[in-house]
Amino acid sequence: RIMHGYNNPSFGYGGYCLPKDTKQLLSNYTEVPQNLIESIVKANSTRKIYLANYIKKLNPSVIGVYKLAMKKGSDNFRESSVIGIIEILNKMKLEVQVYEPSILDQQTNDFKLVNNLEKFKISSDLIITNRMSSELDSVKHKVFTRDIFNTDI
Repeated sequence: RIMHGYNNPSFGYGGYCLPKDTKQLLSNYTEVPQNLIESIVKANSTRKIYLANYIKKLNPSVIGVYKLAMKKGSDNFRESSVIGIIEILNKMKLEVQVYEPSILDQQTNDFKLVNNLEKFKISSDLIITNRMSSELDSVKHKVFTRDIFNTDI
Protein backbone atom coordinates (compact mmCIF):
# COMPACT_ATOMS: atom_id res chain seq x y z
CA ARG A 1 0.00 0.00 0.00
CA ILE A 2 2.88 2.39 0.48
CA MET A 3 3.55 3.97 -2.87
CA HIS A 4 4.56 7.27 -4.44
CA GLY A 5 1.55 9.33 -3.31
CA TYR A 6 1.69 8.15 0.28
CA ASN A 7 5.23 9.43 0.72
CA ASN A 8 4.22 13.06 0.23
CA PRO A 9 5.22 15.13 3.28
CA SER A 10 2.82 17.20 5.31
CA PHE A 11 2.94 19.69 8.16
CA GLY A 12 2.77 16.70 10.50
CA TYR A 13 0.34 13.87 10.99
CA GLY A 14 -3.24 14.50 11.94
CA GLY A 15 -6.73 13.23 11.40
CA TYR A 16 -9.19 11.73 13.78
CA CYS A 17 -7.40 8.46 14.56
CA LEU A 18 -3.61 8.59 14.64
CA PRO A 19 -3.12 11.51 17.10
CA LYS A 20 -5.71 10.05 19.49
CA ASP A 21 -4.42 6.49 19.12
CA THR A 22 -0.75 7.31 19.71
CA LYS A 23 -1.59 9.31 22.83
CA GLN A 24 -3.88 6.52 24.04
CA LEU A 25 -1.11 3.94 23.58
CA LEU A 26 1.17 6.05 25.76
CA SER A 27 -1.54 6.35 28.39
CA ASN A 28 -2.60 2.68 28.41
CA TYR A 29 0.86 1.16 28.66
CA THR A 30 2.62 3.32 31.22
CA GLU A 31 4.42 0.27 32.64
CA VAL A 32 5.80 -0.74 29.23
CA PRO A 33 8.67 1.22 27.64
CA GLN A 34 7.18 3.15 24.72
CA ASN A 35 10.23 4.83 23.21
CA LEU A 36 9.00 4.51 19.64
CA ILE A 37 5.44 5.78 20.22
CA GLU A 38 6.67 8.53 22.54
CA SER A 39 9.18 9.62 19.89
CA ILE A 40 6.47 9.70 17.22
CA VAL A 41 4.24 11.95 19.34
CA LYS A 42 7.15 14.26 20.23
CA ALA A 43 8.38 14.38 16.62
CA ASN A 44 4.95 15.52 15.41
CA SER A 45 4.96 18.39 17.93
CA THR A 46 8.56 19.25 17.13
CA ARG A 47 7.76 19.42 13.39
CA LYS A 48 4.89 21.86 13.98
CA ILE A 49 7.04 24.08 16.20
CA TYR A 50 9.85 24.04 13.65
CA LEU A 51 7.51 24.95 10.77
CA ALA A 52 5.85 27.75 12.78
CA ASN A 53 9.28 29.22 13.57
CA TYR A 54 10.27 28.91 9.92
CA ILE A 55 7.09 30.71 8.86
CA LYS A 56 7.72 33.47 11.43
CA LYS A 57 11.24 34.02 10.03
CA LEU A 58 9.67 34.72 6.62
CA ASN A 59 8.20 37.82 8.32
CA PRO A 60 4.69 37.89 6.83
CA SER A 61 2.23 40.49 8.10
CA VAL A 62 -0.76 38.25 7.40
CA ILE A 63 -0.49 34.47 7.20
CA GLY A 64 -3.22 32.82 5.16
CA VAL A 65 -4.09 29.18 5.72
CA TYR A 66 -5.68 27.58 2.68
CA LYS A 67 -8.10 24.97 4.01
CA LEU A 68 -7.79 23.09 7.28
CA ALA A 69 -8.46 19.57 6.02
CA MET A 70 -5.50 17.35 5.30
CA LYS A 71 -6.59 16.42 1.78
CA LYS A 72 -9.07 17.20 -1.00
CA GLY A 73 -12.58 15.89 -0.60
CA SER A 74 -12.40 15.79 3.17
CA ASP A 75 -14.49 18.10 5.30
CA ASN A 76 -13.03 16.76 8.52
CA PHE A 77 -10.22 18.84 9.91
CA ARG A 78 -10.33 17.61 13.49
CA GLU A 79 -6.74 17.25 14.71
CA SER A 80 -5.42 18.57 11.39
CA SER A 81 -1.71 19.33 11.67
CA VAL A 82 -2.18 22.86 10.36
CA ILE A 83 -4.43 23.67 13.34
CA GLY A 84 -1.47 22.97 15.63
CA ILE A 85 0.63 25.35 13.55
CA ILE A 86 -2.10 28.02 13.78
CA GLU A 87 -2.11 27.65 17.57
CA ILE A 88 1.67 28.18 17.70
CA LEU A 89 1.48 31.16 15.33
CA ASN A 90 -1.23 32.68 17.55
CA LYS A 91 1.02 32.31 20.60
CA MET A 92 3.68 34.17 18.60
CA LYS A 93 1.10 36.97 18.15
CA LEU A 94 1.10 36.60 14.35
CA GLU A 95 -2.02 37.44 12.34
CA VAL A 96 -3.62 34.36 10.81
CA GLN A 97 -6.58 34.16 8.48
CA VAL A 98 -8.12 31.00 7.06
CA TYR A 99 -9.92 30.20 3.84
CA GLU A 100 -12.14 27.23 4.67
CA PRO A 101 -15.40 27.09 2.71
CA SER A 102 -16.84 24.38 4.96
CA ILE A 103 -16.98 26.78 7.93
CA LEU A 104 -19.88 29.20 7.78
CA ASP A 105 -19.12 31.44 10.80
CA GLN A 106 -17.10 34.56 9.99
CA GLN A 107 -15.10 34.60 13.21
CA THR A 108 -13.58 31.98 15.46
CA ASN A 109 -11.49 32.36 18.57
CA ASP A 110 -8.28 31.26 16.87
CA PHE A 111 -8.32 32.99 13.49
CA LYS A 112 -10.16 35.26 11.12
CA LEU A 113 -12.20 33.39 8.54
CA VAL A 114 -12.21 34.69 4.97
CA ASN A 115 -14.76 32.96 2.74
CA ASN A 116 -13.92 34.88 -0.44
CA LEU A 117 -10.97 33.16 -2.14
CA GLU A 118 -9.84 36.21 -4.14
CA LYS A 119 -9.92 38.45 -1.05
CA PHE A 120 -8.01 35.76 0.87
CA LYS A 121 -5.29 35.53 -1.81
CA ILE A 122 -4.87 39.32 -2.01
CA SER A 123 -4.81 39.94 1.74
CA SER A 124 -2.39 37.10 2.63
CA ASP A 125 1.34 37.83 2.47
CA LEU A 126 2.11 34.12 2.83
CA ILE A 127 -0.27 31.23 2.20
CA ILE A 128 0.36 27.92 3.88
CA THR A 129 -1.37 24.85 2.56
CA ASN A 130 -1.05 21.18 3.30
CA ARG A 131 -1.68 20.27 -0.33
CA MET A 132 -1.22 22.43 -3.40
CA SER A 133 -4.34 23.31 -5.36
CA SER A 134 -4.90 24.80 -8.80
CA GLU A 135 -6.94 27.51 -7.00
CA LEU A 136 -3.59 28.86 -5.75
CA ASP A 137 -1.77 28.87 -9.09
CA SER A 138 -2.15 32.64 -9.49
CA VAL A 139 -0.37 33.23 -6.15
CA LYS A 140 2.12 30.38 -6.28
CA HIS A 141 4.89 32.82 -5.27
CA LYS A 142 3.12 33.29 -1.90
CA VAL A 143 2.55 29.59 -1.17
CA PHE A 144 4.40 27.61 1.49
CA THR A 145 3.75 23.87 1.44
CA ARG A 146 5.54 20.61 2.08
CA ASP A 147 3.64 19.02 -0.85
CA ILE A 148 6.48 17.82 -3.08
CA PHE A 149 4.25 16.09 -5.64
CA ASN A 150 1.70 18.92 -6.01
CA THR A 151 -1.10 16.42 -5.77
CA ASP A 152 -4.05 16.37 -3.46
CA ILE A 153 -4.43 12.76 -2.44
